[in-house]
Amino acid sequence: MHLLTYFGDSMLLLPTAVIIAFLLRWKNDDKRAVWFWLLAFGCAGLVVSLSKIAFLGFGIGSVHFNFTGFSGHSAMSATLWPVMFWLLSGRLSVLWRRVLLIAGYLIPVIVGISRLELNAHSVSEVIAGLVLGFTLSTAFLLSQRTVRPRGFSLAQLCIALLVPVLLFSNGRVATTQQFLQKLSAQIAGIEHPWTRADLLKIKQ
Repeated sequence: MHLLTYFGDSMLLLPTAVIIAFLLRWKNDDKRAVWFWLLAFGCAGLVVSLSKIAFLGFGIGSVHFNFTGFSGHSAMSATLWPVMFWLLSGRLSVLWRRVLLIAGYLIPVIVGISRLELNAHSVSEVIAGLVLGFTLSTAFLLSQRTVRPRGFSLAQLCIALLVPVLLFSNGRVATTQQFLQKLSAQIAGIEHPWTRADLLKIKQ
């Protein structure tokens, strides 16, 4: 499960998002696509971060839904992988482009399931993250529905995937959650950030 959940880790996704921006500039005739992509990915990160700060710093969540903020792994992977697979499938046939696009939508679902198996998030948090990410990635893809990105040669594909593959093989995880915990506590002026246990105590 740790292997699967890494497909949603910021250590892998943030550099890959930057690579996608460069590839869009290089392989896409719609030059606005870069800005659309940065807006979509940035919105996902912003919404996730704000939801976590709201809970960690101020205890804003839902006891009924066991909700402490959007699952970042689910949201960010659902924003990134459909776009990445669409971009890399430019030179393929319609059938294989569809297969890769479906794979791009399935990977975030698997990431979400892995977060549940690892007890990192509740069902509501994973679903909220997937809905957020899929909404943003689908909006981006709809903005590019009349555009077909240019294909990659084998050498170009290897270069494009070099950094993600190296990061994946290294397996180092991001410390985003720890950073947000400290930041939230500082913003709220509290000694310790809120935890899920604190939220569930309200239910008792």
